[in-house]
Amino acid sequence: MRLSKMFAPTLKEIPSDAEAISHQLMLRGGMIRKLAAGIYDYLPLGLRTIRKVEQIVREEMNRAGAQELLLPAVQPAELWQESGRWQFYGPELLRLRDRHQREFCIGPTHEEVITELVRRDVRSYRELPINLYQIQTKFRDEVRPRFGLMRGREFIMKDAYSFDVDDDGANASYEAMRQAYHRIFTRCGLRFREVEADSGNIGGSFSAEFMVLADTGEDAIIYCDSCGYAANLEKAEVAPPPDVPFAGAMQPMKKAPTPNQRTIEEVSAFLRVQPRDLIKTLVFAADGKPVVALVQGDHEINPVKLQRLLKADLLELADPATIEQVTGAPVGFAGPQGLKVEHLIADFSLRGRGNMVAGGNEVDVHVTGVNLGRDFAPTRFADIRQAEVGDACPRCAPGKLCQQRGIEVGHIFKLGTKYSKTMRCTFLDENGAEKEMIMGCYGIGIGRTAAAAIEQNHDEHGVIWPLPLAPYHAIIVPIGKVDGAEFQAAVKLHEELEAAGLEVVLDDRDERPGVKFKDADLIGFPLRLTLGKKALDQQAVELKRRDAKDFELVPLGDVVNKITAIVNEKKYVAPC
Repeated sequence: MRLSKMFAPTLKEIPSDAEAISHQLMLRGGMIRKLAAGIYDYLPLGLRTIRKVEQIVREEMNRAGAQELLLPAVQPAELWQESGRWQFYGPELLRLRDRHQREFCIGPTHEEVITELVRRDVRSYRELPINLYQIQTKFRDEVRPRFGLMRGREFIMKDAYSFDVDDDGANASYEAMRQAYHRIFTRCGLRFREVEADSGNIGGSFSAEFMVLADTGEDAIIYCDSCGYAANLEKAEVAPPPDVPFAGAMQPMKKAPTPNQRTIEEVSAFLRVQPRDLIKTLVFAADGKPVVALVQGDHEINPVKLQRLLKADLLELADPATIEQVTGAPVGFAGPQGLKVEHLIADFSLRGRGNMVAGGNEVDVHVTGVNLGRDFAPTRFADIRQAEVGDACPRCAPGKLCQQRGIEVGHIFKLGTKYSKTMRCTFLDENGAEKEMIMGCYGIGIGRTAAAAIEQNHDEHGVIWPLPLAPYHAIIVPIGKVDGAEFQAAVKLHEELEAAGLEVVLDDRDERPGVKFKDADLIGFPLRLTLGKKALDQQAVELKRRDAKDFELVPLGDVVNKITAIVNEKKYVAPC
C-alpha cells in the first residue's frame, strides 16, 4: 500500500472535543471521524485494527466451541416485555415504532433474542450444551457519550450466549469462556487483569470483568497485594473487623447546635472531632420504599452493594421530602436514633464503635454520645461501604487492598435461569421432564479494545500499537527525491516484503523526512524502515521499532527475514 493513495487524513491539532488520549490519537491519526455524538465512521486504518481484534476474537471463540451467527439489530418490544427489561432498562434503550405503530428497540444486547431463538429450536437435553456468538453493532443511548470509542452510543461488540442442562455444565461453559478471554487479550498484546464485577442490568449470579491496565482508565480496580483477589470498585469487598463490643464508658447523648453545618467535613471541623467519629446517615429509596444506610463518617456508602443486598430493581437517593418525612429534618441533619423504617442497615465498620456524633433529626442540630444498642439498633450489619486502599483483604489474612486504573473491555456472566425462567426456555431431560436451561453470556467491546490498546500504549508523539493490532506491520520511508536511488530501493523492498506476506506501507509522498517520521509515529507503525543515502551506500536499511529510541542497520538482503522474524515472534500461539 502506498501512503499517497491511502485515505488517512491526519490532523496536526488536537480536536477540542477529544478528552481521552485514544480519542485524540484516533482522530489525529486518521482512524475515525465523528458523525454524531457517540457515533463514528471507521476509516481504513481504524477498520484494519478493528478487523484484527475481531479475527482474534473469532478464532478463540471457535476454538472454545462457540458457533458464530448473526442476529437482528432491531428487536421487537414484546421480547423485552416478556423478560421484564422493557420497563427497567431505562433511557439507554433506544425505542422506536414502525409504520404500523409496533414498538421496537435497537439492540444494546441480545439476551432476549438469543433466548427466543433457542427456546424455539432446541427441545432436548441431547442438543445441549450449545454456545452461540456474534460480532455485531449495538446501540446504547448514553446520556454523555465521550472518549471516542471508549464510551460511544453505537459500537461493535462480540456477544456470546451459552445454554446448559445443569449448573455443572454452565460452570464448564463459563470456565471455557474465561480461558478464551485470557487467550484473546494475551494475543492482542495487552496487559490486563480479570476482576470480580457486579452484574448490573444483565443480571445473573456472578460476573467478571476483563480490564486493560492503563493510568488513564476510567475504572478503579481494587486488588490484594498478597493473593490473587481483584474486583472493580463497585464489587470490591471489605473484610469485616472483629466483632468486639465497645469497651468504653457510654457518654450520655447530648444535642449540639450546628447551624448550617451539613457535611461530614463541616460538622467534624465545627465540633472538633475526627470524621471517623461521625455516623453518616443516608436515606435511599429502594423500589420506592425508604431505606436508611449507615457508615462511618470517613467512608463512602457503595450503592451497588446496598442495592444487591436489598435485591432491589431500583435504588436511588431519596428526595428531600422523603428524607424529611423519615427523619423529621432537612438534608444534612439525619441520624439513626429513633428512626422507624423497615431497613436500617449499618456497615461493618460501625460494629464496636461508641460515643459517636450523628445528625440530630432536627434542623441545625447534631447529637454527641450516640451509642449502638442503647440509641439505635440496626436491622442488620453488612459490607455496604466503598473499599479503600489499605483495607484488609477479604480473602487472605496478611493482604492489603491496593488500587490501579483500568478500562473494561470484556465482561462474562453466569446468568442462571434469569432469562430462561421468565421466557420459558426449557428442554426435556432424559426422563422426559421439562427443565429450564442454565445460561451464561459473554461480551467483548471490539472498538473499546482497540481504544484501550492506545490508552495503554502511547507517548507524546502518537500511538505505539501492539504488533498484533497494528493496522500495518511496517512503514518504509525513503529519504530523497521520488526518482532517486533511495526511492527505487524502497519500491523494490516494498514489493519483496508484500510478497513475503507482510503488511507494509510505502511513504511515497513528496514530503520532508521530518513530516514522514512524525506521521509514522502518530499512526503508530510498529516498525519503520528508512532508506537514506548513507544507509544505502552501505547496502543497508535503518530499522527503528516504534517502542525503542535507537535504530539498527540491517543489510538489504536480510530485511525480509528480519521483519518476518520480528512479526512472528510477536504473534501469540494459543496452547493446544
